[in-house]
Amino acid sequence: MLRLQGQIRFGGIGTVTGIDLVAALQLAENLNYDKRAISHLLPMAEAGLITALNKDRTEQNDE
Repeated sequence: MLRLQGQIRFGGIGTVTGIDLVAALQLAENLNYDKRAISHLLPMAEAGLITALNKDRTEQNDE
């Protein structure tokens, strides 16, 4: 996931809306990763990332 840091999409108020999956799959192809496996894993990783980053953001705003 660290290689995808620049591919995170943000909404208008700074919330994380997802990963640029096209760019992520292109990166996987460039790195010779199994695109089929990556295409199954990325949506789950994206969901976890969105939940965690937005939770952190919400908690910071509550302080």
